[in-house]
Amino acid sequence: MERQGYYFGKDKTKGMETKLTILVDTCILIDFLRGEQSVYDFFVDDETVELAMSTVTMMELLVGAFNNREVQQIQKAFKKVKNIFINEDISRIAQDLIIKYTKSHNLQIPDALIAATALAMNVALITYNRADFQYIPDLIII
Repeated sequence: MERQGYYFGKDKTKGMETKLTILVDTCILIDFLRGEQSVYDFFVDDETVELAMSTVTMMELLVGAFNNREVQQIQKAFKKVKNIFINEDISRIAQDLIIKYTKSHNLQIPDALIAATALAMNVALITYNRADFQYIPDLIII
């Protein structure tokens, strides 16, 4: 089964009809917080892209914070990134991925949920950790 296209949504604030939605993995957002210029440029400069993250990604970032001040900084930094919450479809896809890949590829629950979110939304996942996801059919990885 070949996947067709990406999710496009309305952008009411800039007058554009559609934007390409991309799901951002935790590693990319960590580099943004560290001030990595290329990631910053991607976040700020490309108005044709709507960035989204799995709620799992947000939870991973918050767990990694050292104190409440960092928690607030993380929430502020990503308040414009669409947060995708786990629903029944995402849960079912993640469970199927765990059944298929946890023993053969050591797929962990957070990565299964992130991949399932991208699959359920029919969007690409941008990550540095290609090896964590490359064996999942139909998952588009940037």
